Amino acid sequence: MNLNSMNQSFIDSNTQETRDQSSNTWIRELVSADEQIEKSVMIDMNLGLDTQRILVTESIQFLLKLKNDFASAAAQFNELKPSVLGRIKVYGVAKTHADFMLFRNGYKMIFSIKSAGIISVRFHFIGNMAIPQPNAQEKATIVMEEEMLEAKWGAFEEVLWTYKTQPFKAQYLVRHYMTTFIKDSAR
Repeated sequence: MNLNSMNQSFIDSNTQETRDQSSNTWIRELVSADEQIEKSVMIDMNLGLDTQRILVTESIQFLLKLKNDFASAAAQFNELKPSVLGRIKVYGVAKTHADFMLFRNGYKMIFSIKSAGIISVRFHFIGNMAIPQPNAQEKATIVMEEEMLEAKWGAFEEVLWTYKTQPFKAQYLVRHYMTTFIKDSAR
């Protein structure tokens, strides 16, 4: 079994574990709410439906899924690339739970939770700062526009992820952003 197969196996088991935990979370919350009702004389009509907590949890889970999907795509790209130069690295962002970034040739693509139900996608290019250029502009970092992925409520309190109000599938998002990242970060 090669290293990439072992990494993919780990990512698959981690993703499945995250899905299993999330599918049980609402049941645990329902049991907790039910126990509180039994102890109280007041009836809570929401019975464990905390929309803000659901959005936070769904945002984290979706971002972790994207991180796994991008790590898998980056590993496949790096494996097929004959040269070590220009390989993609995927990093977690310090002091965050699920935020991450792709890095290649001084170019960063950063995915982070902006607020509950909103994921930010930002692009940064860091110029060649290792070798100072006498004619270089003072500003070596170019920040492109920020794009947003937004959660919308679907039927039966389902959280649906959208881009510019259009629903999407994660695999197509990964393909789109990975292609954009490779093109923009090419030397």
